[in-house]
Amino acid sequence: ELDDICTEAVMHRKDKRELAAGGPAQEEKMEMVYKIDISANRYDLLCLEGLALALNVFRKKITQPIFKSIKAPPGQEIKINVHPSTAQIRPYVVGCVLRGIKFDSRRYNSFIELQDKLHENICRRRTLVAIGTHDLDTVEGPFSYEALPPKDIVFKPLNQDVEMNAAELMEFYEKDQKLKHYLHIIRDSPVYPVIYDNKRRVCSMPPIINGDHSKISMETKNVFIECTATDPMRAKIVLDTMVAMFSGYCTEPFTCEDIVVCKDGKEEYSPGLKPSTLSAGVDYINRIVGVQLTPEVQIELLGRMQLQARLEGDSIVCTVPPTRHDVLQACDIAEDVAIAYGYNNIPRVVPATNTVGKQQPINKICDLMRQEVAQAGFTEVLTFGLCSHAE
Repeated sequence: ELDDICTEAVMHRKDKRELAAGGPAQEEKMEMVYKIDISANRYDLLCLEGLALALNVFRKKITQPIFKSIKAPPGQEIKINVHPSTAQIRPYVVGCVLRGIKFDSRRYNSFIELQDKLHENICRRRTLVAIGTHDLDTVEGPFSYEALPPKDIVFKPLNQDVEMNAAELMEFYEKDQKLKHYLHIIRDSPVYPVIYDNKRRVCSMPPIINGDHSKISMETKNVFIECTATDPMRAKIVLDTMVAMFSGYCTEPFTCEDIVVCKDGKEEYSPGLKPSTLSAGVDYINRIVGVQLTPEVQIELLGRMQLQARLEGDSIVCTVPPTRHDVLQACDIAEDVAIAYGYNNIPRVVPATNTVGKQQPINKICDLMRQEVAQAGFTEVLTFGLCSHAE
């Protein structure tokens, strides 16, 4: 009875039904909701699309898709011109275009939720990376990424009806339950980052909020994604994740369109989506995992973990897709073999070396000294000398 009254799921359903009906909640069929713990470095599993892809590949329902980016015809490229002033606050920007994407209610909500989860995770609450998504059909390139004084940036923020400058915007959102946590990132800077389109319409003021003019909806067909950052590697990981998860809904599945980032007189295409290559010895994998598997079995297991592998000599060479930025070293390949093989299937053995745990001599003498000094009337104090001011 207590569960019927107090559980979070029941209370949520009752509130939801009462709000929808405008009256007392009615009984309805129980909805099963799964909560899944995801490793902190598996950013591709933070949305339903990534989970479904990983499970289908693991169960051999589908083959691992090949992600690719294409260049627009000459003269039709979308460019972002990066001004030198951005070096003062957020110097890096990457982006891409998803053409012919088809949204419905579930896909749209998943698209927004993935951005929020990435912001809280690898983006470190937008301090390292901020994601902006825009309806490309409402803006015109080339785009300009600049850093200007707050009072020079005037636009209508997302879902607002009134234009305001950036200084007023910061005051306006001080009481916003979500955005107030990000204001400190740029508040004390003499300049704020801003992205304009070709007609000087504000697309976004990262990492705070997008402009209302370019907001996306379920009717959006072409999505322009931009990521501004203080860490270029994290920006690439975030963009690759967004593209890989939702390019499957494009006219040409698992394909995106490159944009050109113009900075310091150089042009660079983004995102690229080039897979990386990594190798690990067959014997090394067996030794690390604690099993004896043939190269063919290892290759089959790695394929279920989205790593296309082949045998070259005594080593397994893996092609790592842009969804698996967590695979960095040979030990990561061994870990994927262990996961696909099943931790519970690895035989338990007694270690060949027997040891007896004991206290380190330096720790033992320190404890003895603490006792003697304390008995002499002194009090031990642990200071915050190694902590930051924020901590």
